Amino acid sequence: MTDHFHFFSRTAAALTLAIGVVAAGAAMTASDLAAARPAAFNGLTGTWSGSGQIKLDTGDSEALKCRAYYTDKGEGLGIALRCASASYKIDLRATLESSGTALSGSWEERSFNAAGQATGQATGNKISLSIAGGGLTASMAVTTTGASQTVAISTEGTRLRNVSIGLNKD
Repeated sequence: MTDHFHFFSRTAAALTLAIGVVAAGAAMTASDLAAARPAAFNGLTGTWSGSGQIKLDTGDSEALKCRAYYTDKGEGLGIALRCASASYKIDLRATLESSGTALSGSWEERSFNAAGQATGQATGNKISLSIAGGGLTASMAVTTTGASQTVAISTEGTRLRNVSIGLNKD
């Protein structure tokens, strides 16, 4: 009977410890979770709209109208950016995960049927990404100040060279 007592005693102790760990995890507040996210993600969730300009390898440029959608994914961020000019459409999607200020994730551009990986940093109010895949290399910078945002994209490997956009939160 002593063996049964020790088994139940150890099992009860392990169960108590497990319940304590779950309770401690459940007790995390929203501010604890926000602290795990890069500051550059704060205030992004939602819809943004604005305009900008696309520049081609020929030197020609066209006006753009854009909408961006950001979704909170805990320590990550979902991005959808849709823009249209007279001749081009851009439909960029990305999912980013953070580890401190380091970012990594995947992206796809549906209009040009390209996809790949993204890596970068989130510091202060800025997200800086390097994008590669589908014969394309690019850099993307998103800077947010309150309800205003600038997005700058530079590419290699396509006719599209630069995109610059100014967005405001809807």
